[in-house]
Amino acid sequence: MEEILEKYRRGIVMVLTGDGKGKTTAALGQALRALGHGMAVFMVQFMKGKKYGEVLAAEKYLPGFEIVRSGLDSFVMRGNPAPVDVELARKGLELAREAVHSGKYRMVILDEVNVALDFGLIPLSGVIELIQGKPASVDLVLTGRYAPEEIVDLADMVSEVREIKHHYAKGIKEREGIEY
Repeated sequence: MEEILEKYRRGIVMVLTGDGKGKTTAALGQALRALGHGMAVFMVQFMKGKKYGEVLAAEKYLPGFEIVRSGLDSFVMRGNPAPVDVELARKGLELAREAVHSGKYRMVILDEVNVALDFGLIPLSGVIELIQGKPASVDLVLTGRYAPEEIVDLADMVSEVREIKHHYAKGIKEREGIEY
């Protein structure tokens, strides 16, 4: 009986992708749910260096939620990234691997990992190995546009966020508390 129950309690792999706004926000909602049940959460943010609102909130209000930024607060050149961008992304992947296998976290979020893959900052094989080698007790959330088909195939759940309308088109600039 316990074996059967364990099968349904196993950690799942969730992918949040698409061209619409809200992928990171959805991952943060998943983190909040896990935290509410007393589960520790680790998030690595690829290609992000700025202290976004979620980082500030986690530091101030959410002791079970660790967020590490693994990027600079500057544009990354697609197809020709700076060596520092590659190094930071690869360090982020290593931190995610350590978190997944640490036994400390019930949920690990790889924020913007799909973009880091698409930009050639990290190898697809490294993310596939992370997914396939994760302990059964760990939930993984992978966000970002351009989710590779190989990642989609491995996932238990995939949601695509599609842009229908965006305030940028009206000339409304990015805002604290909305975009960061």
